Amino acid sequence: MTARPVRGAAAVQEPPPTEMHVDRRFLPLADRFFDLYRLPRHGGGALAAYLDGEKVLDIWAGWATRDRRWNRDTVSLSFSTGKGVASTVVHRLADRGLIDYFAPVARYWPEFAAAGKEDVTVADVLTHRAGLHRVRNLRPGRMGIVDYDATVRALAAAPPDPRRLEGPGYHAVTYGWLVAEIVQRVTGSPFVDVVRQEIAEPLGTPEFWFRVPEEQRHRIAKLFPRINPAGLHWGMTASVLSRVSLTRGLAEAAMPEEFDELVRDPAVHDAVMPGWNGVFSARALARMYGAIAAGGTIDGVQFLHPETIEALSEVQVRGRDYVLGVPMAWRLGYHQPVFVSRERPRGALGHYGVGGSGAFADLDTGLALAFTTNRLGSGPIALGDLRLARLGALARDLARRA
Repeated sequence: MTARPVRGAAAVQEPPPTEMHVDRRFLPLADRFFDLYRLPRHGGGALAAYLDGEKVLDIWAGWATRDRRWNRDTVSLSFSTGKGVASTVVHRLADRGLIDYFAPVARYWPEFAAAGKEDVTVADVLTHRAGLHRVRNLRPGRMGIVDYDATVRALAAAPPDPRRLEGPGYHAVTYGWLVAEIVQRVTGSPFVDVVRQEIAEPLGTPEFWFRVPEEQRHRIAKLFPRINPAGLHWGMTASVLSRVSLTRGLAEAAMPEEFDELVRDPAVHDAVMPGWNGVFSARALARMYGAIAAGGTIDGVQFLHPETIEALSEVQVRGRDYVLGVPMAWRLGYHQPVFVSRERPRGALGHYGVGGSGAFADLDTGLALAFTTNRLGSGPIALGDLRLARLGALARDLARRA
């Protein structure tokens, strides 16, 4: 492991690509992370951070599979963490005037106007107010939602939930298709190509995959244990939750048929399902959010203009989310990160995924942090466990002292 000197000291040569990278100011964060992965049953993970556009942490630990250690090249399926990446694609296009946040989606995707959705805007999609949260029974069978074109047609034809007029309803799975199709209609290019052109290439980091290249799939860590709530039967649990008013929205939005089996099927890496099937490295995610946290520029590359960052960071809705059941401060495609701290950082934005992975930018401190893991947490569906919440709180505290 190498340690970077404190800010203001003479520059040192970048470490070889096989070595970890730790700024001495963030050693306590590295120690906390390494404590998570002592035995194979703990799985593995990676943690990366930027401060004011400078990389200050790039570390990994644990096991990618039972018999293979997590290494620098390991990547992992990160579930809703990918919503933040998909949203950032939209902001890159809006930054150049190609997308108007407050224009009707139907301006770019005419078929979307069906069933009373002619007034639904791009901003409504980004803040989960399109009324299209239902994925359960949207397409038949386990593999139904793997068919991108058929799923997008089903969403375009679907009527919106009337509760959209009262507040947000988290589009746990459908969000990605809605954003991807808007992007494809605006650019005329496949979504995965636009992700590469707008995110991966400008940042110089390839691991932003919603369809994983065949030759890269050996790098994907194996997820465990199962995502079934409390280990219960997926279908039975979804059926029960759908009959209870308080949990009906969650079952509709986050529990498509046989989803617990689909997440383990290699076919997910052939498909484009940006609401949940993104495969990333922590290094890539941290660099993307690092550009946002640093005001839009990183290593001399202007990724976003400051005006766009101001727009995407503004809270658009604060009301109770009818799917999650709690108030949500939705920005344009991001939520306020959860930290284990007394203070609620109002300048932070990002997206966490089920099981524990996630990434965020803190505009107040210039910090960006990303965490990926294959050991799924067992807590509430939106948070996994509190690993990232604890790491984020410590990272922010260290950033404020730096």
